[in-house]
Amino acid sequence: MREGAVRWLSPVGFFTMRWWEWGPADGAPVVCVHGLTRSGRDFDALARALAASGRRVVCPDLPGRGASDWLPDGMLYQPPVYVAALSYLLARLDGPVDWVGTSLGGICGMGLAATPGHPIRRMVLNDIGAFVPQAAIARIRDYMTPKPVFRDIPALEAHLREVHAPFGSLTDAEWRHLAETSSRPAEGGVALHYDPAIGAPIRSQQPQALDMQALWEKVTIPVLLIRGAASDILSAETASAMAAGANVQFAEIGGAGHAPALMDAAQIALVAEFLGG
Repeated sequence: MREGAVRWLSPVGFFTMRWWEWGPADGAPVVCVHGLTRSGRDFDALARALAASGRRVVCPDLPGRGASDWLPDGMLYQPPVYVAALSYLLARLDGPVDWVGTSLGGICGMGLAATPGHPIRRMVLNDIGAFVPQAAIARIRDYMTPKPVFRDIPALEAHLREVHAPFGSLTDAEWRHLAETSSRPAEGGVALHYDPAIGAPIRSQQPQALDMQALWEKVTIPVLLIRGAASDILSAETASAMAAGANVQFAEIGGAGHAPALMDAAQIALVAEFLGG
């Protein structure tokens, strides 16, 4: 694993976005983008597998997460700003890429793939679609309350096991990996790796459904749509409507909600087969 970074221009100045990179530098690139409170290290298992087949896998930490800079105003933590940051990464890669986006990472992928001249060849949307119900938005808002400082990594891991149970059946080693890569030192122990202000936009208004149908209609590249069978973010109805498109391959993951972790062998093989070489 290697580390990379790019300076990008936000509405209030330049900041650094960092990423984790796997595989040969001359391999066909795959960009993997994480969910709302996660980081690029969530994709370690998938990245190792894809890199073993010769792919260059780049897993950024979105602004305010992981090793990337925090922003001075919480209201900047919104998809258009993330898309702007990611566009600098795509410019650095300077060529066709494949995209794997979990939740927020899929929203960013749709935003880019709907833009004329984009470089995305194929896209995996992991438990995100053209419509997110109001009740799911309300749950996310409630979840985005400031988190305490945990006394140690095992305490933080216990928290993750509870709030991210919908990731599916993970091994003890996988939970510990998520805990270790989700932490940062804090006075009195450890804290989650993200800026608490990332929840400012969703906490600033009453929950309302997120309708991205107009965006989705502009996505014409091949798409693998993955749904956790118990997901409240991507409903069965929305997934069915999206899967009717000629460019869409659909897969549902049993025993998972929002969102399948893409860490076990079967899920990794599903993604790898779709992306090909």
